[in-house]
Amino acid sequence: METNAKKIGFAPVFNTNSKVLILGSFPSVKSRQIDFYYGNKQNRFWRMLCGFFKEEIPETTEGKKEFLFRRGIALWDMVVACEIEGSADSSVKNAEVADLNEVLNVAPIEKILLNGTLSYDLFIKNYENLPIAYEKMPSTSPANPRYDERVWRSALNDVFRIY
Repeated sequence: METNAKKIGFAPVFNTNSKVLILGSFPSVKSRQIDFYYGNKQNRFWRMLCGFFKEEIPETTEGKKEFLFRRGIALWDMVVACEIEGSADSSVKNAEVADLNEVLNVAPIEKILLNGTLSYDLFIKNYENLPIAYEKMPSTSPANPRYDERVWRSALNDVFRIY
């Protein structure tokens, strides 16, 4: 059983071509086990994102990174370290918030998509006045019964304009 000792999140994935920054809350237990974002196969994230671009979900972490780089997507979490029990955002305590300038000073981000309520709330608390468009998205977590892929497709299409 995992304790609620301080856990460290993942480094951001981005490059100088990243146009959209997707910010989650903090990696789930399954993500931490595989050491990459959205590792729970039940999470809708990769299915939604790859589906938007009509691509298969890459099998490997390197394949997923290559996909993100090729498609102009940056990925990170609002919480870079915290105490957490299991995977529930509601159990996050003593959160250390990401310094988004690490990405924003390098990548020409046009829009920030906040994957779920905790991500959005922390963003508003710390970055509300950032002069970049942002949008609260329905969490892709399998625990979210109100997930709506149309909202994600619309927000992605605002930048990538492929539909």
